[in-house]
Amino acid sequence: MRDGTPFDFWTSTVIFVGYAIPGFILAILLIILFAGGNYFDIFPLRGLTSENFDELSLFGKIGDYFWHLAMPLAALTVGGFATLSMLTKNSFLEEINKQFVLTARAKGLTERRVLYGHVFRNAMLIVIAGFPSAFVGIFYYGSVLIEVIFSLEGMGLLSYDALIKRDYPILFGTLFMFGLVGLVVHLIGDLTYVLVDPRIDFDTR
Repeated sequence: MRDGTPFDFWTSTVIFVGYAIPGFILAILLIILFAGGNYFDIFPLRGLTSENFDELSLFGKIGDYFWHLAMPLAALTVGGFATLSMLTKNSFLEEINKQFVLTARAKGLTERRVLYGHVFRNAMLIVIAGFPSAFVGIFYYGSVLIEVIFSLEGMGLLSYDALIKRDYPILFGTLFMFGLVGLVVHLIGDLTYVLVDPRIDFDTR
């Protein structure tokens, strides 16, 4: 992908729109479009399972779960996906224009070797650094409204109800779980640093 091409223009436009639309607004738009609003009736409006869930086979139950989760997951992940996509694109474009890439091409290396052997390592470090914050934003900040809109019983709605009812043990428990998930994601990010670029060695520090 080259900067300034029609493909770059349209994909960047879609990414900016996905980033600008809040998750709860996108959830309402998805309901209007695909959940029996004014257009299509493809996905269920609310809940995690259908009324005949107990009568379904194992694969039918799995499919029913994914069918009910399609719109909530789409509303939750579009904003974070757009952020990571733009970060990845800008990072790769910045690395491609650097001097060491031009030198590698001048030596006769194939485009695949240049991209995966030289550009990928340096570009992905920035993406890995931005992934934990994007994941935590998807997992926590937008989950409360999405769960309320789609009538899902999840951690976000549980923490909100605990806050309203001043149920402090439940509130602290949900905050602990969110904090634990954030720490695990950051730990995975640090380990991924070493896998992507072995030159990074935390032991020497």
